[in-house]
Parts: sequence; C-alpha cells; structure tokens
Amino acid sequence: MEKLLPHINSPKDLKKLSKEQLPQLAQELRDFIIHIVATKEGHLGASLGVVELTIALHYVFDTPNDKLIWDVGHQAYGHKILTGRKEIFDTNRQLGGISGFPKRSESEYDDFGTGHSSTAISAILGMALASKLQGETSKQHVAVVGDASIACGMAFEGLNHLGVTDVNALIVLNDNAIGIDPSVGALKKYLTNVKKGAAKDENIFECLNLNYSGPIDGHNLNALILELQRLKSVAGPKLLHIITKKGKGLQQAEENQVVYHAPGKFDASTGERLKKNDNGIPPKYQDVFGHTLVELASQNEKIVGITPAMPTGSSLKFMMEKIPERAFDVGIAEQHAVTLAAGMATQGLVPFCNIYSTFLQRAYDQVIHDVALQNLPVVFCLDRAGLVGQDGPTHHGVFDFAYLRCIPNLTIFAPMNETELRNMMYTAQKGLESPIAIRYPRGRGVMLNWQAPFKTIEIGRAKCLQEGSKLAILSIGHIGNTVSRVLKELNQPRSVGHYDMRFVKPLDKKLLRQIFKKYDSILTIEDGCKKGGFGTAILEFANEEKVSLPIAIFGIPDNFVEHGTVKETHLMAGIDSTSLKTYINSML
Repeated sequence: MEKLLPHINSPKDLKKLSKEQLPQLAQELRDFIIHIVATKEGHLGASLGVVELTIALHYVFDTPNDKLIWDVGHQAYGHKILTGRKEIFDTNRQLGGISGFPKRSESEYDDFGTGHSSTAISAILGMALASKLQGETSKQHVAVVGDASIACGMAFEGLNHLGVTDVNALIVLNDNAIGIDPSVGALKKYLTNVKKGAAKDENIFECLNLNYSGPIDGHNLNALILELQRLKSVAGPKLLHIITKKGKGLQQAEENQVVYHAPGKFDASTGERLKKNDNGIPPKYQDVFGHTLVELASQNEKIVGITPAMPTGSSLKFMMEKIPERAFDVGIAEQHAVTLAAGMATQGLVPFCNIYSTFLQRAYDQVIHDVALQNLPVVFCLDRAGLVGQDGPTHHGVFDFAYLRCIPNLTIFAPMNETELRNMMYTAQKGLESPIAIRYPRGRGVMLNWQAPFKTIEIGRAKCLQEGSKLAILSIGHIGNTVSRVLKELNQPRSVGHYDMRFVKPLDKKLLRQIFKKYDSILTIEDGCKKGGFGTAILEFANEEKVSLPIAIFGIPDNFVEHGTVKETHLMAGIDSTSLKTYINSML
C-alpha cells in the first residue's frame, strides 16, 4: 500500500484524499511523530491523542484563512507536520529548528502562540470579533482546548464573554481527563458525569449560552468530520465536546500518561524508555525540594504544599504520597494557588507554594495584592528559574528577579547548591513573618551528599567564596558554580574575588561596602534578565553609596532567547563559561 504522508505538504494536499484514506493517514502520522520524538525528545502523549482531530480540522476547515488555535500548544505536533513542516520536523526544539509550540513567526498556520495554557478562547474570540468588525462573516474560528486547559480561570473568563456574543467561533473541548498529571477538581467530576450521560439536563456550557454538542469519540474520523461539517453551518458560539485518550496508539503512552507526556528518548518500536545511568550524579533541584518538604512537614504540622497542576514536575508528588491531606494540586490555576496560600497563611499555616518561574507571571497581581501587601508569610518555591532549554522562550524563567524585586515585603533568595535550598526551606518554615521567594533552576545540582543537617540562614547575608584584589565577581544562584569552575581553570586566586550574594533582596549592604572599597572593578552574573535584575540592584546600591567603580552586568540580554539546550541558550545569552573567561582575562 502506497504511503500517504510523504505526499501531504499542506492542508490542500490533505483535502485531495478521500475520507476512506484518512485512517491510513492517521496511522502514518502517529508513526511519524513516535519515530521523531523517540530520538529527538519532546512532548509525545498530547499530540498522539489528537491525531484524528488534527486531520479532521484541516480536512473540514479552510486553514489558514479559517483561524485555528491549539491550547495547550504541545498538542500541535501533528498540526505542524500537516502544514508544511514535515521535512524539518526532526529539528523540533533543536537549536535553530522549529519550536515545540505554535509560533506566529514560524508559519501562517500558527495563528497564536500557546506555550502557556488556557489563552485560546480569549484569543479566538478576539479574532472572531475582529472578523465581524471587518465584514468577514464567512471566516471560521476554532480553538482546541485540551489537556485540562478548560479548568483554568482565564478559560472561563473567555467562555463567559463568548456566550454573550454572536460571533462565528467553535471551541473544541478535547477531554482526556489529564493535563501533565491527572486532572483534578469539580469540573473533572462534572465532565465525567457528562460522559456517563448523567448531567445532560444541567449542561454547564449550555448555561453559558453556547451551542453544545457531544460528547463524541475523538478518534472516530468519520464522526468528527460529519460533526465539524455540520457545525460550520451553525451560527454563533459553539462548543464540541470530544473524548480522546492521551498517548493514543502507543501502548506505554496510553498506560503511563504522566511519564509519556514528555518521555525523553525511547525505543520507537517497543515504546520502552531508554534507561539513564543516574548513579554517581547529583539529584535534580526539584527532587531536593520535594524530599526536603516531606522531611520538614513531618516535623512541622503547619506546613502545607500547593502546586498548580505540576505535582510531578515540581516533585510535590512526594508530599502528596506521604501526607496527602496537606498537599494540594489545584489544577491549572496559578492565581488561585497564590491566593489559596495567602488564605492559609492568615490562619497560621506555612504554605510552600511551588510554581514554575514562568508560570508565576500569570499570578503577579495575587503576589502583590494578596500576599505582599498583607505581608503574609507565604514561601514561594520557583522551579525552572533561568534558561530552561528546549521548551524555549515561553518557559524560560528569566524575569523573576526583575518582576519580584520591586515588590515591598518580599525576600528573594537563590541557592547556589542543594544544601542551600534545603537550609532556606528550613529557615523559611521556622517563623518568617514576611513572604519569601526561593528560585532554583531546572535540572541537576552539584552535590552528591546533599542531605546534611539543617542550618539556619541569616536573611540578607552573602558568602565570600574567594578573596581577591582587583576584580570582584558577584554571582547569584546556581550559576555561581560556573564562576567557581572558571576561576579554578584561570588560576588567578589573588586577583579575582568571588562572592555568592544569595539574596537579591535584601542585599548584604555591609559586605558590598567592603567590596566597593577593596576592588578596582565588579562583575555581576545571573541567569535572569539584565534589565531590572540582580545586577541592576547592585548598580542602584553603588549609586546610593556614590561609588564610581566600573560595574559590568552579565545576564540575559533584552530579547527573548530561543530554544536549544541549556548550554546552547547560555551561549546565546553570553553567560557561558567561555564568555566569562574572556571578560575576566580582559579585565586582568
């Protein structure tokens, strides 16, 4: 039987196929995704689950004239392959290659960038209203909302507005009962009842004034095409409820949906993940957080853990397994997570609110209004801080120093290693009276023996790692380990001093005054943005002290850093070891 996928370079080619040929294409598309992701890595389960839907949407609608948004964007691998990126799909998430998420600058078929979740309903409504205002009444507007994105507050804000319009918009609810971890909350229970036929008389979407249809089997191509064709002729806002299985077509991905969301490298023929040798290497920061939280919570009954839909990624799963009544996955709801933590803090609990740095951006007002303004002792643990690698600019956690530093009452700490992370968590739960943010990177630390006895860290106290005479290097967080390695290689112990500042706020002003007097020049280095970050804080204090030393800032430049490995993105940003060596040599 002749292969079909090699001949599909655009939706126009897809439309030349008969409906009877589409199941074959679906199988080929699944195989293609599996074989590429097996060796290049990336998100797997979500795109496998929407293969039939992807084909049906491009078969029925006139993309890119009709607008199509994928939410969350990790569902869109099949979409990319069918829209002209098949030949370069093996560059997915690689340096210089295509993005792992829809990206407007990449293709005319990518109508909206969706690296974070639950934005598609608002965006598609905006596009539909624009079409109406511009007289384009025949244009279709479709948003695929899946992987638990419907449960986010912003999705309901969009639905609330959509239901009082008369725009030509279709929301496809891809109901697979899982985001990255299994879905949680009352809405999941409601959708389960809908699927069982037990909630038809109280359909929430019809109450929101949407023309509801479904639920239908999202893997039945013929049923999908017939219903999508029918909905094209239905006026006004609509919602199609489809049921899919995440990981469809690969047994291991269906059976272990959490792991196979992004499984790393695996054997494409068997589905078995390739084993990594973790012996003799340091742990991941997220696991240090998770194990330490369980250790502390077993001693302090006031500790609670909170995460918005990332218990596995953040390793809060360890507490959920050991002390489930005090560990809360609130779903894709960062704003709620922060204010929930604030409410708990008012009652004397010690909430550890674990949110990826890039996702905390979604709850900025809550950090200010609900936590800092009321000076509530919430412990924010910001995972995936700094450049995170192949997930790219939607996920790089590079703005946290800058957007948090301006908030009153908030302490900001960045550990250089696993022991400092543990000790700051220990310090935070001992009775801090103000909020604190502890930010740490994605990936592994530097210590094999990290479970040392706890020690209290003095708030605002930095550490001298190496004395010098000419150039002082002030580092913050994990990147200080890069500085230490570079200084050993340069063998300049008498010329260069190295200080782990640890706190961006409050700064160790006493030590800084000593540094200003002792050294000829200063270099700051951080894996956050230059504008408004740690280096800027040092400059501001130097100005207050009327210090005229040359101060150079190494940090993320004022542009969005594209995807690549962490090492490659550090090189792009100019904060790699080679750039650091070159600068130090030029100063000396």
